[in-house]
Amino acid sequence: MKSFFVLLLLTCLSAGAHAQSVTVINELNHFIDAWHKAAADANEKLFFGCIADNGIYIGTDATERWTKPEFLAYAKPYFDKGKAWTFTPHNRDFHVTSEGNFAWFSELLTTRMGTCRGSGILRKTADGWKIEQYHLSVTVPNEAMKDFIALMDSYQHERGK
Repeated sequence: MKSFFVLLLLTCLSAGAHAQSVTVINELNHFIDAWHKAAADANEKLFFGCIADNGIYIGTDATERWTKPEFLAYAKPYFDKGKAWTFTPHNRDFHVTSEGNFAWFSELLTTRMGTCRGSGILRKTADGWKIEQYHLSVTVPNEAMKDFIALMDSYQHERGK
């Protein structure tokens, strides 16, 4: 009988932890969706408010590793025009630490550049979740890799690299 109660207790604890993790994942999905929507709507305050003060945004170009102030300076003209960029996410995958204060994720994005991949690290603060780092990369299908390499070789050769 004692084993039954131990098993019942463990089952209840497990169900509670699962419900909590589902709640956190829903919260994180909402947060990242709102962040992407803020870019599409050119809501500079919300978009940059989601990024930690010491946050880093890594873009698709090798030179694009921006601090929050650097990224704001780069993106401000786009936001000032009323439309920054539109990324439509799908295939998102979150992982959360057991303490619930850090999360990391990856997502595929439909963009004007084709399918891209975003990945990031989030930290829970007293003000809610903040993006510590976000990395945007262009995906290249394996079947197109040979052509992509040739294109990059040509590009670098033209620039003397």
